[in-house]
Amino acid sequence: MSPADDGPAADGGPGRPVLARRLGLRDAVLLGLGSMVGAGIFAAVSPAALAAGRWLPLAVVLAGAVAWLNATSSGRLAAVHPEAGGTYAYATARLGRRRGHLAGWAFVVGKTASCAAMASTIGAYALPGHARWTALGALLVVVLLGTGGIRRGARLTRVTLAVAGVALLLVVVTAWFGPAPVAAEASWGAIVFEPPGWFTETVWRLRMWGLRPFDSFSGYGVLQAAGLMFFAFAGYARVATLGEEVREPRRTIPRAIGLALALTVALYLVVVLSALHAAGPGGLVGRADPLVGLVSGLPGGWAETVVRVGAVAASAGALLGLLLGVSRVLFAMARDGHLTWRLTHVRHGVPDYAEWFVAAVVALLVLVADLREVIGFSSVTVLTYYALTHLAAWRLGPGEGRPATVVLLLGLTGCAVLALTLPVLSVLVGVVVLGVGVVTGWVTSRRVTPSTPSAA
Repeated sequence: MSPADDGPAADGGPGRPVLARRLGLRDAVLLGLGSMVGAGIFAAVSPAALAAGRWLPLAVVLAGAVAWLNATSSGRLAAVHPEAGGTYAYATARLGRRRGHLAGWAFVVGKTASCAAMASTIGAYALPGHARWTALGALLVVVLLGTGGIRRGARLTRVTLAVAGVALLLVVVTAWFGPAPVAAEASWGAIVFEPPGWFTETVWRLRMWGLRPFDSFSGYGVLQAAGLMFFAFAGYARVATLGEEVREPRRTIPRAIGLALALTVALYLVVVLSALHAAGPGGLVGRADPLVGLVSGLPGGWAETVVRVGAVAASAGALLGLLLGVSRVLFAMARDGHLTWRLTHVRHGVPDYAEWFVAAVVALLVLVADLREVIGFSSVTVLTYYALTHLAAWRLGPGEGRPATVVLLLGLTGCAVLALTLPVLSVLVGVVVLGVGVVTGWVTSRRVTPSTPSAA
């Protein structure tokens, strides 16, 4: 049975399904860009600006540097282990099943929440009065298009990137040469709900604990902003988690990750510097859609429409990339017996059951939770995921392209520092969720035999 055939088993050996290799370098870079462009600019920049103020560009550089260190280890591991699952697969092979399970758990939990945040962003920008139902409709469209195969996903990403690029170009040009944006009151309450009762007030104060005002330099604030902006750079992991579907993985994966990351860092710096030039940090913090605010001084409202359409396109592209990546990790975990064997079902070379399962969970989260503030929690879990990446890369041999020791040490340190300086509530929730992952990994590692249908 070929990888393009239907059913739970393809030609990966007895009972072990595999995916079809269809991605080249250009498509892999585009998928990485599509997962990164949008998540940070349209979602993370406001809370990051509150923490770092005018030093936000430094936070972007720090986040990009940690992402580059992580990308180096990810790329080396992906070249040696070109299979679905990303660090879940690498950590399982190099560190054991329990640590591999923890890596997969951290990725799936954090990125599933990020999927819901991206879907909610689409709803908020497209039809604010009906945001949740719009988000569900957008999720359905994205998952239907995404389940058509990885190459279709890459083609759709080209479209969303083009639309988002036009919007961001308009923002940059207007920031430097257009009229001043309409002033908005700088208020954290524009982004985080105002607490109506004692319990939610306590949660709100925990959320605010440690955030610095944006009128002075704070090293802690810059580090916290870097942790929040790291949420924007984690999209390069989509290339690694799709490693089983990339042609010539040893050559393609490291190059695609490096190119996508470098282009995203440059783009973020240009947009952030332009935004600070036009409106200052207060203009970014003062409204939930700061890039729309930057073009609000142009007459006719057409510019705001363009930016809103760009935000929807960018968020849709990020949502598509996230769905593809999370479903591949679920596929890999199910294939190894940590999850139900049904999630290994492959149709036309695509893990369709895993994709629909992720979509169902995301839909539930969109309906029951307000996930605009999920960025910090997502960053905690994903930074843990990359810390495990560096530990796995440490086990590579000299002939396997092991990164330099200084890269591994700086990467581990960077992940730990950024995670621990995030808002306190995000850290606490992240620790609890990761603890659950440790327990479930211990249980499944004792209970199942990998890669057999009877282990489901």
